[in-house]
Order: sequence, then C-alpha cells, then structure tokens
Amino acid sequence: MDPFDAGAGGLLRQPKAVWATAGASVVAFMGIGLVDPILPSIAQGLHATASQVSLLFTSYFLITAVAMLLTGFVSSRIGGRKTLLLGLAFVVVFAGLAGTSGTVGQLVGFRAGWGLGNALFVSTALAVIVGAAAGGSAAAILLYESALGLGMACGPLLGAVLGNVSWRYPFFGTATLMAIGFLCITAFLKEQPRPARKTSVLDPLKALGHGGLASAAVSAFFYNYTFFTVLAFTPFVLDMTPYRSGAVFFAWGVLLAVFSVIVAPRMQARFGSLKVLGGSLVLLAADVLVLGYGGHTAAIVCTILSGAFIGVNNTVYTELALGVSDAPRPVASAGYNFVRWFAAAAAPYFAPKIEEWTDLHIPFVVAAVTAVLGALVVVVRRKALTREAEELEPKHAAEDGVGVFADADRPN
Repeated sequence: MDPFDAGAGGLLRQPKAVWATAGASVVAFMGIGLVDPILPSIAQGLHATASQVSLLFTSYFLITAVAMLLTGFVSSRIGGRKTLLLGLAFVVVFAGLAGTSGTVGQLVGFRAGWGLGNALFVSTALAVIVGAAAGGSAAAILLYESALGLGMACGPLLGAVLGNVSWRYPFFGTATLMAIGFLCITAFLKEQPRPARKTSVLDPLKALGHGGLASAAVSAFFYNYTFFTVLAFTPFVLDMTPYRSGAVFFAWGVLLAVFSVIVAPRMQARFGSLKVLGGSLVLLAADVLVLGYGGHTAAIVCTILSGAFIGVNNTVYTELALGVSDAPRPVASAGYNFVRWFAAAAAPYFAPKIEEWTDLHIPFVVAAVTAVLGALVVVVRRKALTREAEELEPKHAAEDGVGVFADADRPN
C-alpha cells in the first residue's frame, strides 16, 4: 500500500484526532530548533558564553531523556489524551516563563521544565498517531516524520522572525502556539484505550535487554551526538544575524522533511533500510568534516545538506525502534529515546568545551567519528537487526493491521 495514496488509509485521509495530534507535534518539534538563530542574541542579551547558552539544549534533552522512563508509566495510568494535555500544559507554562528570564541560569532551568513537557507529549503523540491513524503504522510513521520535519524547518524560521525583535519573543510565540495545540487536542482527540497492563518505570530499561532494540538505541546515540552538534554548535560557527541563520536552518529543515518523508521510503524500497542507514551515516560524517574545515560558504552549504542525511536517518531509526523488538511500541520507543536523548544533551555541552580546549575544527571531527561509530554498530549488528525485525513483523502486523516495514522496505 502506498502511504501517500489519497484513498482510505492514505497519508492524506486521516481522522481529525490524528491531524490535531500531528499539528501539535509540529509545534513541539518547532521548539527544538526555535532557539538556533537566536543563540548568539541570547548570549549577548544575558551576557553569557557560548557554552553557557548551549546548556539550553543540554538541560532540555537531559530532562527529556530521564522523563522517557516516566511517559509510559503516566500514560498507562491516566490515558494518552490526558498525558498529551499534561505535556502541552508544561510546555505552555515553561516556554512562557523562559521568555521572562533575567539570567541564563533561569532560562536553562525553564528549558528543563519545557523538556519534561515535551517528553510527555512527543513520546505519547507517536503512540497516539500510530493507534488512531488509518492505514496502519506505515502511514502513521510517515505522518509523524512529516510533523517532525515541518516543525524542525519552521522552528528556526519562527525563531528568526520573532527573535529579530527580541530573543524573548520566540518563547512567548511557542507558548501561544502550544496553547492552541492544547485546545485542538481537547476538541478533537477522544480518550485512547489504555493498555491491558500498566507500564512500570523500569519497563523501558527492561525492553533494552532485547539485542535488536539495544543495538538500534546505541547506534542512534552516536548519531544523535552528530545531529545535535550540527544543530546546537553550528550557529556559533556561522555567526550570522537571526534572519540569515534562520534562513539557513529553514533550508536545512526543508531538506530534512523532504528526505524523511519522500526520499527515505523510496531508498529503503530499493536498497533496504540498514544499507540506507549505514550509507547515510557515513555521508553525514563526511559532510560535518567539510563543515568544520571548509570556509564560511562551505559551512552554510554543508549545514543545509546535513538535513538530507538527518532526514533519512530519522525515518529509518524510528522504524527500527518501533519494529525490532517484541516490547509494546510505547515501551520500546521510551527505552530507545531514553538512550539516544542523552547524546542530544551531551553534544551541545561538549562541542563548545572541545572548541575551548582545542580549536574550532575538532568538535566536528568528534561529530564525524560518532556518525561513523553509529554506522559501525549497524554493520556489526546487521544480522540481529534484520533477523529480529523480520521475525516480529507478523506480531506487529496483527497489532496494527500492517507491519512496520512493508515488504519492499524490510531491511536487508
């Protein structure tokens, strides 16, 4: 089945509840890249260093990683709809407070609260979209990745437009948009069926005992270090006005969206998921090396180009995480995200520190090495990932009406 088919079950023919959740997801992902164009402005406005401002990402993703252990525990007790609304409420409150910050410490603390809300929302949103979408998980994952790509593209653009007036306005803008998302979820999403068994805090960690899921998580950990070196450290390297930096990361986000939703499925159909993932990681490593050692124009081009590789990687990793183990999808997703988000917290902290200890080029060398390490995990564990994914497809097909991998998309 073509997930882009406009017929019943196609990507474009989904219930209102799915569109409401996907729309709110767009805004949630906008919050990740929102601060990119205004990082130098925040540093100037709060008299902070690059490494201090980068803690905006570190606090956000560190709390997000830890909170992944709580998302299933909460949603299995109060339901998916209430969990989404709780997460949105946290984001509205803390994004608004972030705009009132008087010191970089306050801003970092409010971003941590924002990260807690985003963890509750984003992890539950994927499960809700998969459960409510017409056409099974193939269409649902593409819709989720579409929301991710659109949000990552629009976040820097919104940050640039509002941040050009004041670095505080993007935070107020996010709070407003998430409040609208809260109203949409309230109006259009009915309560989802709760799982037969309540999830414990330790279930995501237990799920990581599965070799395939653990391999996907470890590979994604290395990849995410590279991803967030580009996202959080590159704005300081480009050293551009909010408008120009926003334009660069908007183009980056457009490529991310196009390659995650349109290009990646077609490449998987032709070459297989694991070959595509391994090749894309190696190309990303080469790209960040040129970004680090090239001139200013090369840095701009390579920053934009990295969006293509990141888009492909995001789609394949999501499919692997949801389909490779026998754990319930929300539990598997929580365990996988628990591991990979730690790298998203580490990269924004260590990249500026590495520059202080060495020079401007070395953070990108480290990022290239981590991308290659991610590819090596895929190569070394390819048999386990392939075998386990194929064995579990009938189980997930019975759950969703369609497997995570269509026949042509199955990794080989």
